[in-house]
Amino acid sequence: MAELTFLGAAGVVSGSRHLLASSRSRILVDCGLFQGEKRLRLKNWEPLGVAVRTIDTVVLTHAHIDHSGWLPRLVREGFSGEILATPATADLLGLLLYDSAKCQAEDAAYANRTGYAKHKPALPLYEEHDVAETLSRVRPIDRGIWFDAADGIRGRFHEAGHMLGSAFLEAEVADPGERPVRIVFSGDVGRYDAPLYNDPAPPPACEYLVCESTYGDRDHTPTRPLDELEAVVNEAVAQGGMMLIASFAVGRAQQLVYLLRTLMAAGRVPEVPIWVDSPMAVEAMAIFRRHHGEHDFSEAKLAGVAEALVNPSVRLARSPDESKAINTHRGPGIVIASSGMMNGGRILHHLARRLPDEQTTVLVAGFQAKGTRGRTLLDGAEYLRIHGRDVPVRARVRQIDAFSGHADRHEIGRWLAGMPAPHKTFLVHGEPPAARGMAEYLATTRGWAVELPSIGQSFKLPPPVA
Repeated sequence: MAELTFLGAAGVVSGSRHLLASSRSRILVDCGLFQGEKRLRLKNWEPLGVAVRTIDTVVLTHAHIDHSGWLPRLVREGFSGEILATPATADLLGLLLYDSAKCQAEDAAYANRTGYAKHKPALPLYEEHDVAETLSRVRPIDRGIWFDAADGIRGRFHEAGHMLGSAFLEAEVADPGERPVRIVFSGDVGRYDAPLYNDPAPPPACEYLVCESTYGDRDHTPTRPLDELEAVVNEAVAQGGMMLIASFAVGRAQQLVYLLRTLMAAGRVPEVPIWVDSPMAVEAMAIFRRHHGEHDFSEAKLAGVAEALVNPSVRLARSPDESKAINTHRGPGIVIASSGMMNGGRILHHLARRLPDEQTTVLVAGFQAKGTRGRTLLDGAEYLRIHGRDVPVRARVRQIDAFSGHADRHEIGRWLAGMPAPHKTFLVHGEPPAARGMAEYLATTRGWAVELPSIGQSFKLPPPVA
């Protein structure tokens, strides 16, 4: 009989790791890092919860670090099987995992320098050679094609609409003498009509569903990203100064470039230079262009323009010198730089220089966690501490909250609308209030049997009755 064990992302939003076992084999669906509070980050150093060498295959829904970032550690601890992912996810993995290894090394170096680590010396969770070994095990598989994941377990990827390459997994376990059991793993479900990304495909019927619940207790405010961005850009250009946008390097930066170029090509905002000032975002731009066929260019088509992600007015700043050269620009322009919550990266240098200028506009285009510089700006701070000094905030601060990559409660309901009731639905990837809200929603609107698993909990998955 099939068995499902939750090794992460149960009662929390990060560390997605779901173990699906048949009588003959085991696969791990996602292998993410725990992120956020220290109590969660410490879980990255704990054993997986099952013997690593008994796992035959890892199947990835997408490349975000909370779904893929523990892979090099898994390999370091003895995993020797294949890692299956869509082609775009396979391409993004190298970019994100090498960056993660760099962060691990920097954290260890800081711990050794400051002496705060319990272990002497502090070591990184994994290193670049672990990433290289991990990437050598990746096998790309297109969506819509059934593949053998392990003995008695097969799967098929479907469009999830969350980011480039994202998929939800339809898995089937066939044990000898039993009817096959169908399980759907949602991964992260994207939003409908999201810029640049296709809508999530409708999920097939299944006996068991593992579904995310990130926004399970709420609905996003209705937004029109193109219209909202148009208004902010025109205001910023009228001010005559630069617009600074703090952005996540993979996904958000590319959405912003696409929408800005669409607005400019349609004549809805003036043509001004756009700088993508992040080596990681620049590399991601190349991957996005390589997978051109995966994008939804509806906004550009409706505007009557054929816009790609790159245009002569989009300037890619790879080196520190190219980044510093942006400071010589006078007049209107747009800088997209990381990090997305302003807690590091090149955006800090631009903020330090231009926040005191009343002509500057700072656009916050995503969620800002409590305690980050982005949240401090939104809360109306008069000064922002950057590189050891208090920088006066005279710039205009604007916010667009239209770029969330996760479906909300009703969008999850829309995604599941055509699915017959599974025997049981497991809600993961949500804080307890969000998961409880999603459970109540599915129980009251659909009459579904819902389970809120905890980390380490296992469930037998009886096959359907003939």
